[in-house]
Amino acid sequence: MRGDWTADYRLVAFGDVTEPTDALSVSRPRRRRVLKAAVLTAGAVAVPLGLGGATATATAAPAPQFLHGLASGDPLPDGILLWTRVTPTPDAVPGSGRGPDVEVGWQLSTDRSFTAVVASGTVTATATTDHTVKADVRGLRPDTDYWYRFTADGVTSPAARTRTTPAADAALSRLRLGVASCANWEAGYFSAYRHLAARGDLDAFLFLGDYIYEYKSGEFCARGSVVRPHEPAHEITTLADYRTRHGRYKTDPDLQALHAAVPTIAIWDDHEFANDAWSGGAENHTPGTEGVWADRVAAAKQAYFEWMPVRPSVAGTTYRRLRYGKLADLHLLDLRSFRSEQVKVGNGDVDSADRTLTGRQQLDWLKSGLSASDTTWRLIGNEVMISPVAFLSLPGFLLRPLAKLLGLPGEGIAVNTDQWDGYTHDRRELLGHLKQNGITNTVFLTGDIHSAWAADVPYEAATYPASGSVATEFVVTSVTSDNIDDILKVLPQTVSLVGVAALEAANRHIKWIDLDSHGYGVLDITPQAAQMDFYVLSDRTRKDATSKWTRSYRTRSGTQQIERVYSPVK
Repeated sequence: MRGDWTADYRLVAFGDVTEPTDALSVSRPRRRRVLKAAVLTAGAVAVPLGLGGATATATAAPAPQFLHGLASGDPLPDGILLWTRVTPTPDAVPGSGRGPDVEVGWQLSTDRSFTAVVASGTVTATATTDHTVKADVRGLRPDTDYWYRFTADGVTSPAARTRTTPAADAALSRLRLGVASCANWEAGYFSAYRHLAARGDLDAFLFLGDYIYEYKSGEFCARGSVVRPHEPAHEITTLADYRTRHGRYKTDPDLQALHAAVPTIAIWDDHEFANDAWSGGAENHTPGTEGVWADRVAAAKQAYFEWMPVRPSVAGTTYRRLRYGKLADLHLLDLRSFRSEQVKVGNGDVDSADRTLTGRQQLDWLKSGLSASDTTWRLIGNEVMISPVAFLSLPGFLLRPLAKLLGLPGEGIAVNTDQWDGYTHDRRELLGHLKQNGITNTVFLTGDIHSAWAADVPYEAATYPASGSVATEFVVTSVTSDNIDDILKVLPQTVSLVGVAALEAANRHIKWIDLDSHGYGVLDITPQAAQMDFYVLSDRTRKDATSKWTRSYRTRSGTQQIERVYSPVK
């Protein structure tokens, strides 16, 4: 990897320049603005075209269709990434490799009726990229709503809404993000997305990993029952498999509604590849019978970047940085591509300096970004929980010498070594950096574990609260994926109550745990506080599931501590 790489996108531009169309002249500001538009199809640069899009063909061939919705992502002050997938012929289904090339036009407008189109272009969608289309549009106004749509052979897609971020130096009074993770198709319906889409008050949707699941049908579903079957039915391992699975997900109407309502900011976790993935393999990957791990990863990443409204960053990963004025910057991590293999619970190797979760380059990038930040809040999109969750934790001066002699973990017996608990050297380095440099107002936003948590992130868990905390963490539960009572097939608030009591007693920095629910979060950021409102679904297996607020926690600026709030932000 090149040492001079940067994940900031403010100066990145691809492709040719598209001039504003005549439709803009009605409301064009006095100062002429040149709109840069880069149109990509998973790496192929497109040729810009004037307003009007594609024309209808003279043949009797079936008309193209936009069956997988529209999406936008990675918003910038001057740009946005637009996405769709066109089905040129009925046999050109995702992963098939079939279907002719088709010219796809796109338009971006400041109004839903498209009377003020500010940029447009075309791209050729081909089977090489599964007929997915991306347009990376630049030269836009900060903090502005836009509408976009696509055309192909005279067929026009529905319109969708997106929004650019405020200027880097803007004094922003509020930022509101929908937050979710762990959406297993077979385990239920994506009602959480429908409720987020209906709010109408979100600046963006933050997805924290496990957008798809790789399992074969019936292997991981809803308490052992398939609510709706996967496609393909077998475990996905090839490029065609991953494309097909992504395509299946993108037919969900609630997922389509959310993507069409707000821009998406997404990172991957393990199930976009295989369960408990690490740099050299995964728990759910069998070399030989399931091929070479590197080939499977390459296929999964290619399909991900084809099907998601995400810009690839360093070495084809998802770690990158976005910004919302002077209020907050968002550091997005990739905790799968560079990590060492997980060790068993109770193994003292979790403390080894030779093991890494982030990789050296990513950890240095994160530390330097946190140090250089001039925003009020530093948000970290974090795949796996960083707050310690362990038993038998003692002060370091007592436990670590004994642990070293006995080959035990120096920070207690971790519950889950797939989390930062399995890579304590990286965690100590990062938390030490926050403490030693006086970096405050750092909030980790996490998914992965199919449960909701609110916690302080202690500098040393065994001596908390005396040793204080250096950050806070909000963990959102799963959209549909089984939690502990689902896996055990018991009623909610039975086994989980015992587990919660034991976990909170052994980990005093953890303020709240919900092991039973499915749902999502809404994060509200102001200069004064960061608050997470937690929402739960009535029944993930019903299309018409309702949603209700259940808890809220916040951290006030400068405190690094979680406190309960008794009402959601209005």
